[in-house]
Amino acid sequence: MIFKAFLPCRSGSQRVKNKNIRKFYNLKFGLIELKLKQLLKIKELNQIILSTDDKKIINFAISLKSKKIIIDLRPKELALSSTKTDDLIDYASNLFNKEDHVLWTHVTSPFFNEKNYSEAIKTYKKNINKFDTLIGANIVQDFIFNRTKPFNYNSKKTFWPNTQTLKELYKINNTVFITSAKIYIKMKNRIGKKLYFYNTDKICSIDIDNMDDFYLAEKIISTK
Repeated sequence: MIFKAFLPCRSGSQRVKNKNIRKFYNLKFGLIELKLKQLLKIKELNQIILSTDDKKIINFAISLKSKKIIIDLRPKELALSSTKTDDLIDYASNLFNKEDHVLWTHVTSPFFNEKNYSEAIKTYKKNINKFDTLIGANIVQDFIFNRTKPFNYNSKKTFWPNTQTLKELYKINNTVFITSAKIYIKMKNRIGKKLYFYNTDKICSIDIDNMDDFYLAEKIISTK
């Protein structure tokens, strides 16, 4: 099986300035440096498609001198804060061959590392006859309310049930999406219809979206 990683990494960010390339702990090129080095260690990956409009990111990727890294110069109109993920997925579907299997991931998941990716790929391959997609997720068995009442259980029966008895829900954490290129091409989506939710622990699931997340992640990595 041919596995290709797709790593979207546009320039700029609203909540964390230069989030993808600002120094992160002792990494000069920050999150992009960490993520590319993680991906390059994954034996199962045949190719890493780095989709970006950022010249600094491009120059750093070139400096790694890896034939595995393919740079996709993303159009500016698809590198805006207002760009819809659906439109980026549609665009990305043209970058794969029909026989490919695609691992979509983000630099903002610094603790989902090469071991996690390899295990996710192995799990996907093992279950491919039953499921067409693997998604990184967290199992949620908590008290979830809308504005007026519990959402995920019948409070008339028991208002505060034991959480382990609640029906499992799944929170997508953006660590990893794996499916075939055929799904991208046919459905214009990064997931199919038969989903395998790949449960990840809390540390691996950390997604850097704001400065609090960034500082927390730096603190955690400094203790490893």
